[in-house]
Amino acid sequence: MAFGRDKIELKTPDQIRLMRRAGLVVADALAAARAAARPGATTADLDAAAAAVIAGGGATPSFLGYYDYPATICTSVNDEVVHGIPGDRVLEPGDLVSIDCGAIVEGWHGDSALSLVLDDADPADLALSAVTERALWDGIAALWAGDGLADRLNVVGNAVEDAVDASGIGYGIVEEYVGHGIGTQMHLPPDVLNYRVRDRLPRLRPGMCLAVEPMITRGTIATETLADEWTVITADGSRAAHWEHTVALFEDGLWVLTAVDGGAAELGARGVPVSALD
Repeated sequence: MAFGRDKIELKTPDQIRLMRRAGLVVADALAAARAAARPGATTADLDAAAAAVIAGGGATPSFLGYYDYPATICTSVNDEVVHGIPGDRVLEPGDLVSIDCGAIVEGWHGDSALSLVLDDADPADLALSAVTERALWDGIAALWAGDGLADRLNVVGNAVEDAVDASGIGYGIVEEYVGHGIGTQMHLPPDVLNYRVRDRLPRLRPGMCLAVEPMITRGTIATETLADEWTVITADGSRAAHWEHTVALFEDGLWVLTAVDGGAAELGARGVPVSALD
């Protein structure tokens, strides 16, 4: 069903269980791509590893063919923020690699991303990735307000910005690319902003499913798109990190559909219940 003027999909428990299946395929595919990410491997090797897991899980890729996108995953390296196309690029020690993956099970999508730094890592890159992951989980946790769902979607951007500010390092929060609703399509209303705004964003409702995905840089928030019309880079050449999970909202808690444990560890540490639907 849809809710409100933005036609936000509200899912039934059974529909969310299908999204959980898609989310677990995505988690496995990301794990395979992460294991393949080593110096000397190509970004195409990571794509092949993820594609094999998705096919073996009885799912189909969300990305392949999406507006003619030519690969199963996105592999964004160093100053590439998002939408990097896998190919013959050889990974090197110290590379910061962000991997984004989506999968479809019986028409329902899951979407998740992670960042990692290869051998001989720059501590500044490790810190960037850690802050971005922390901002992701703080943003997800903010959807719950003590004894029930928070009021409006603004809480995600507020929490992400607070987490980034708390680092004291002056990172940039990319504003051109944001999270999104997800379900029967990979990208649905509403937009899930990663920064604070005065506008009143949509109210939170049980049955909403959201992809929360902060993209943080060591420098500017300005981005450019390369000639391939996909790869987004930082305008100043600074490195970027990207973390993402798909989360479902319930009256009794949250359920992170693309986390193997449903989000229990990270949400539990923040005092947020995981829904009993699992």
